Amino acid sequence: MHQRRIFPLESKELTMSDAPIDHSRQDHVKFRRLVERAQRLPPAPTAIVHPCDKVAIESAVEASRLKLIVPILVGPEARIREAAAGFDIGEFEIVDAAHSNDSAAKAVALVRAGRAEALMKGSLHTDELMAAVVARETGLRTARRISHCFIMDVPDHEDALIITDAAVNIAPTLEDKVHIVQNAIDLAHALGVTDVRVAILSAMETVNPKVLSTLEAAALCKMADRGQIVGAVLDGPLALDNAISPEAAAIKKIVSPVAGRANVLVVPDLEAGNMLAKSLSFLAGADAAGIVLGARVPIILTSRADALLTRLASCAIALLVAAARRESPTAAIQ
Repeated sequence: MHQRRIFPLESKELTMSDAPIDHSRQDHVKFRRLVERAQRLPPAPTAIVHPCDKVAIESAVEASRLKLIVPILVGPEARIREAAAGFDIGEFEIVDAAHSNDSAAKAVALVRAGRAEALMKGSLHTDELMAAVVARETGLRTARRISHCFIMDVPDHEDALIITDAAVNIAPTLEDKVHIVQNAIDLAHALGVTDVRVAILSAMETVNPKVLSTLEAAALCKMADRGQIVGAVLDGPLALDNAISPEAAAIKKIVSPVAGRANVLVVPDLEAGNMLAKSLSFLAGADAAGIVLGARVPIILTSRADALLTRLASCAIALLVAAARRESPTAAIQ
């Protein structure tokens, strides 16, 4: 079957406005803006880890075409070329690897050698990639806890929503949450958000000693007051409705710069975050780009089920994070 390209091959100036709009869902305006913002920057050399299916190759080709990344394909060369049938990868560097674990190890080695500014998951399991990233002697650990952020393009909601952590930390401690929150704040700044408003979510908006997430929310807010978390205004505990709905916040008589206006949502644990993100995707028609932070470089986690635009948005986010690191290595995500 002929596969229609979203972006015209003959276009000299490739912009997101060239993409047709799927009116059955939304016009993806927030993701389009992210991609267009990232296109103003030099592309990031990116190691594509084990790109042995057409979805991974398509992501690399289209992101390269839009000048978001300079792909380095890391994996078994014969399988990569077989998957790339019908795509032009003639200008891409290929680093041969024996199998998926070897692909992950060699991709991480490219980062450590300074040859790649980002990693992108191909057709291997996430845990295989992350095992190489967190390896103590050869990985990409930093002083930060590694965490994941979804960047949600929700129809009829003015701003993109950052949700964390819904994919990496299963039951984070208070200490873990300090890193999770700071990673998300730094991400928001890298995306160009100047007024970062963080809601620490729970099932209620009052502190209840029987509900641990409310105690941790209160502690995180006080830590922000003391300068242990910087770059944003925090409030919590907040239930989801009074975090994002001004009307709900007014009914509950919650007065704060965050209530009803949050653009970063910090969930109590992975289960809550996963359910929130999937509810927005499957019930509200949202799209979710994903990025892993806290390592030496941003890590793009995509799924074969993701729309192409969502995968490209994830690449754009990684480029914006990489650019923040180039500009200010000490202030950007560590």
